[in-house]
Amino acid sequence: MSDTPSERFRENATEITSILVTGFWLLALFTDQSWWLPAMLVGYVVVIPIVEMLFGDEEDEEEESWEDGRETKAEPTERHGAGENNRDALETLKDRYARGELTDEQFERKLERLVENETVEDVEDRLGRGERNLERN
Repeated sequence: MSDTPSERFRENATEITSILVTGFWLLALFTDQSWWLPAMLVGYVVVIPIVEMLFGDEEDEEEESWEDGRETKAEPTERHGAGENNRDALETLKDRYARGELTDEQFERKLERLVENETVEDVEDRLGRGERNLERN
């Protein structure tokens, strides 16, 4: 994690800006200023997105793409390939955690998601067994 105040500021720039924008328009609202609504809209629609683009956390982008499945490799067609892919993903996850790129919470969430993910073959096998059991009854 970061040690210097400037690094902490860069990591939290969007959150800090959100607090400042909210405080600014609330102050205007409570002091009966007529421009509080435009200040709120400009702050949330323009200022905060620009700060997010400038100082946005790359780790969040990686996490979102990983959770959306955009970062995954091509789907394996064989059962053996699926096991290798899961092992590769687990090793990558462990490496990122060891390098300090992921917090404990992020690591646990990603690990749970990795364990929950099933291959298409797993689902087809389960569905096939269910249909066979129904035919027997």
